[in-house]
Formats: sequence, structure tokens, C-alpha cells
Amino acid sequence: MASGQAPTLAQPRQFKLDKESELRVEVGPDSPLRARLLSGTAELFGTELPPQNWLPIPPRSKIAIFTWHGATIELEGISEVEYVADETPMVSYVNVHAILDGRRARAKASQGSDLDTSQGPRVIVVGPTDSGKSTLCRMLLSWACKQSWKPTFVDLDIGQGSITLPGCIAATPVEMPIDAVEGIPLEMPLVYFFGHTTPSSHGELYKVLTKELAQTLERQFSGNAESRAAGMVINTMGWVEGLGYELLLHAIDTFKANVVLVLGQEKLCSVLKDVLKSKSNVDVVKLHKSGGVVLRNQKVRQKSRSCKIKEYFYGLANDLSPHSNIINFSDVAIYRIGGGPQAPRSALPIGADPVADPTRVVAVNINRDLLHQVLAVSYAKESDQIISSNVAGFIYVTDIDIQRKKITYLAPCAGELPSKLLIMGSLTWLES
Repeated sequence: MASGQAPTLAQPRQFKLDKESELRVEVGPDSPLRARLLSGTAELFGTELPPQNWLPIPPRSKIAIFTWHGATIELEGISEVEYVADETPMVSYVNVHAILDGRRARAKASQGSDLDTSQGPRVIVVGPTDSGKSTLCRMLLSWACKQSWKPTFVDLDIGQGSITLPGCIAATPVEMPIDAVEGIPLEMPLVYFFGHTTPSSHGELYKVLTKELAQTLERQFSGNAESRAAGMVINTMGWVEGLGYELLLHAIDTFKANVVLVLGQEKLCSVLKDVLKSKSNVDVVKLHKSGGVVLRNQKVRQKSRSCKIKEYFYGLANDLSPHSNIINFSDVAIYRIGGGPQAPRSALPIGADPVADPTRVVAVNINRDLLHQVLAVSYAKESDQIISSNVAGFIYVTDIDIQRKKITYLAPCAGELPSKLLIMGSLTWLES
């Protein structure tokens, strides 16, 4: 088959891969496709493929099955693109993993001494949109788990969300190689609801929540030597200029990152090296992005967000049954963070402009504007604890009955909400 040519029929076809090459496949929005390893060894984003087992590839997926020593792969179903590539950056990626592995071993060996030397690598992956950041994070995590480490994955990418819904920053320990289809297993993720898919007008709130997450992780690490030695892998947004760049520096500082991996942008790498040169313990490393990385336009990214929200309520394979519930307006209190009422000019120093407090918690009047909103259920007991509290989960508002003062909502499971304090952002979803 010619390179890059999509098959017209769904008949099985085999690809013989030489060592250090990969099969790249792009799946359409509605096409079922599956893959299996017939011979040799191969991995998908750092996780080994079991021999002879069919692996379902979800719609809209872009995958790369890589082999270190050679393999034969069989595909069945229809894809939009499939081709074998022998130029990949995988050797440089696995070299980074080997260095991180050595640092983890040294951190573990120095346990019982001071906290600095017993701290494993804190790796932050940065680069522009669609440079393969989340895929590299996934590989580094899976390879670490293969060596019996349990690193913590921190996701600061509010645009897409690898751990939970878009609009959140989150962290979770990863204890085993990440399942190629199911993604990251979630035992007890730590989730803070930012509420928007871009930080453009909420930069200060993003910084505050980033700091809350970092402080919580520091507390956990101080009491858990194993997690401390395993360290963190931190995924970031693709916005690397202006405010995006400012938030990137803030994240490097806040999480005390000591390895900065820059994907696919010479200029960003050079600027970061210059800015961070005063920090002797921070290594800035430039890595090539994979040729298999696919650029996504705004529409595709929006669709991806919508699928992520649907998956939260209905499961990856539409195999979950969310519950529809009705509550009274009086049963809940809904808040928005930021954009609170401005101080009147008379209360300000002469010449100062009124500015909305970016972290002010404001009560929201319940009305039809809440329809189709995704709301976070906060663990906070009082409204003044909302910013410093993580969230239990999410609900989706399907109806507002103003006359009867009732809210109908969808929740992933039955039963009462764990809290009556709900947070509203600008995250909406139209159930299709």
C-alpha cells in the first residue's frame, strides 16, 4: 500500500515494521478500527501491546505503534491515514527516560537525608499546541511504571484535559503503564475547577489554582517517600506567548520543576534557557516533535472537548448510565469565581480604575442561563473555601424550571450530591 493511502475496504492488512520504526494511523470520526500484534514486540505510547490480542482504536484517534526490535502489526477496519515511518524521535525520548530513571534511583537511595536530595525528577513538558506534549507525558509515565515507579501526573492543560474534563487542572498518581484505550486509571485524582478552556481573561485565577494544587502535592510528598522519589511529569498548555508564557514560568516555579522538556520550538527553548540559567538545578532540554503529530483546528479541538465531557457521563464506549436527578433551587448554592462587582470609583485612590477581583467568589442567581452548563461539585463547606478546595465531580444541567424552582441535572452516579456548593464557569455542553 502506498505511504499515507487510506484503504477503501475494511479487510485486514499487515505491516512489517523494521526496528525503531512506527506505524502511524489516523482514525475517522465514525470508523471502527482495531489493531493487533502478530509477531515481535511493539508499544503504543509507551505501553506494550499484548501479542495476538485485538485492540480497539477509538474514533478520532491518532496513534503510533512503535517497535524497538521489529514487529508485524495487523489492522482491521477503516482508517483515514496509515503509513510506516522510520524517522522518529523515540530514541531521544527513551534516553530522557533513562536519565530520569537514574535520578529517581538516586533520590530513593538518599531517603532519610534532606528533602532536596530525596526529591525525584519534576519534569515539565512544554511547547506549542499540537507538538505531542501529552503523548510524551504518557510515554514517560508508562516507562517509569514499567520500572516499578509510581510517578505523579500533573495536567495543567485546561484546553483538553488528560485526567478529567477540560477546564480543570488536576493530578493523579500513575501506578501502571497507561492503558492504550482506557487512558489514565483514576483512583483518587486531585481536581481543581478552573471553569474555562482558555486562561485569557482569568490568568490570576489560573495561578491561584496552580499554587493550591502544588501545595497539596507538596504536603502529600513530604509524607510519602516513594511518591517523592518517583517525582512528577507535568503537562502544560500549548499557549507559549504573552500570558501563556507567563503562566508557564509560574508553573515551572510553583511546582519546583527541575527538568524542562521543550518540544518542537527552538525559540522557546532558547528563551527558557536564558531565563532559567540562574537556577543551577534546572535542566532545559530541547526535543524534536514526532513527524506523526497532527495539527488540529479549532473545530476539531472543540469536538474533542465535547467528546471528553460525554465520556465523563457515558463512558468511553457509551457503557455507563448516568442518572437524571431533580433538586430544588434552595438545595444548592451556585458560585462563580472572578469578575465580581467592581469597587465604585469613589472608594478608589484618585486616578485608579475599578478592577474586578479575579479570585472573588460570587453567588449566581439561578435562571435559564444555567441550561447546558457543566457545574463542578465542590468539597468546600463554606463559600470562602471554594478556591482552596478541590472538587468531587461534575453535573450537567439539562433543565431549569423557573416556576417550580427545580433544576434537572445529569450525574455520573445515583444518590445525593456530596456537597451543595456548586461552581459555574463557562464550560457548556450540548448533549448529542
